[in-house]
Amino acid sequence: QVQLVESGGGLVQPGGSLRLSCQASGSILSFNTMGWYRQAPGRQRELVAFISRGGSTNYADSVKGRFTISRDNAKNTVYLQMNSLKPEDTAVYYCNARIFSNGVHEYWGQGTQATVSS
Repeated sequence: QVQLVESGGGLVQPGGSLRLSCQASGSILSFNTMGWYRQAPGRQRELVAFISRGGSTNYADSVKGRFTISRDNAKNTVYLQMNSLKPEDTAVYYCNARIFSNGVHEYWGQGTQATVSS
């Protein structure tokens, strides 16, 4: 059973930074993609960024130039570095992993809260 455990959320002032971590219970090389989604109160969950097994990345327009997704295969961990944070970045951030084999197998972490407020 795949487990994804997020950490690194918290309270930060506008303009500040946070780094989220997502550690998988097994090798992240087994996943075709890993990514981060977020969900703010009263809104649908939305894609923030993802990274493929080959290292290519994709970002939501709202975070381009401010957020960076990266991976450490040796630590089975994916990171989301969030800089220049805005109040509208406030949300629960979820780690996601997908395996494309006989369909799509998808896994989620429990979420970590990031709050941007003065």
